[in-house]
Amino acid sequence: MTTSSRSIQALDGARIDGGLYTDVTDFARHTHWLNGTVSAYTSYGIALFAVLLLAAWWRARRQGSAVMAAALAAPFAVVLAYAVNDGIKSLFQELRPCRALPHDFLIEACPPADDYAFPSNHTTVVFAVAAALFLVNRRLGVVASLAAVLMAVSRVYVGAHYPHDVAVGALVGTCVAFVAVLMARRFGAPAVERLRGGTLRSLLLAA
Repeated sequence: MTTSSRSIQALDGARIDGGLYTDVTDFARHTHWLNGTVSAYTSYGIALFAVLLLAAWWRARRQGSAVMAAALAAPFAVVLAYAVNDGIKSLFQELRPCRALPHDFLIEACPPADDYAFPSNHTTVVFAVAAALFLVNRRLGVVASLAAVLMAVSRVYVGAHYPHDVAVGALVGTCVAFVAVLMARRFGAPAVERLRGGTLRSLLLAA
């Protein structure tokens, strides 16, 4: 049995919303003044989400054990969401739009052929952070959600993904992280309560 017969036929993303992708990249072609800012955010903006996770842990030190359990579980939920998304990528093997539509405008360099597009890993990760943060601190969740939407848009703007790539990535990240952190918040509180009485007290509970 060949590899292709064992897996789903490669997804043809250009036939799904290639026209919308081209509209967005054409917009990017005519907004050179914005290209640098969007490129910097799509490449380095992930650091903002790491800061928000740290802020959530810091705030959770003054909250109940269930909230701290959610804050501690958030990074692991993000990794889990990434792993699930990467499995979906391997299954569908959608070529990047820069290969299917090579004449469209690009800001970000075209990745290798085996770096598939569907769903977007960047988008999955940032929406996973946003979903997790809603179960720790709603204000941080709102900030992360707005930043996540901007990240998703930036992935199409720079030419890295089709719109459906980021839409499904957002769905995967949100669902996986929300369920994982909700479980941690519900069942992890007793463990956090015990740890707060031990040597980790200073990390888990504000003075």
